[in-house]
Amino acid sequence: MMRENWGIVLILVVGAGCIAPRPPLSVKDPDPSIKIPAMKVAVEKKDLVAACQMVRDLESDDPAVRLYAIEALYRLTGERFGYLFYADEDQREPAVKRWRQWAVENGCEGFGPPATAPADGEKKPS
Repeated sequence: MMRENWGIVLILVVGAGCIAPRPPLSVKDPDPSIKIPAMKVAVEKKDLVAACQMVRDLESDDPAVRLYAIEALYRLTGERFGYLFYADEDQREPAVKRWRQWAVENGCEGFGPPATAPADGEKKPS
């Protein structure tokens, strides 16, 4: 009986060492199990830099990521801009555009207007 108990203890101890370490929390991580807790931490720290990524996450294919992104943005900014995480892509688009504008106004990189092609007769910058 005692040997059986030690065998179970040994299996538990050895098995516990086989779990991969969890990467640090980051709102930029593509894994929702890392991204979503990172959003919660960003809200606690009032991290507006992380809000830039959350604006990008409003366009995620994962409705859970969209839900946590809009809730985090609301807690950070007090705004929703009419965004509904459960709406289809076309219905979300006007609110996403307002959020993208917010991102531009708040210095987020990658949200500026698209580069325009030079007009006829103008040279491309070299």
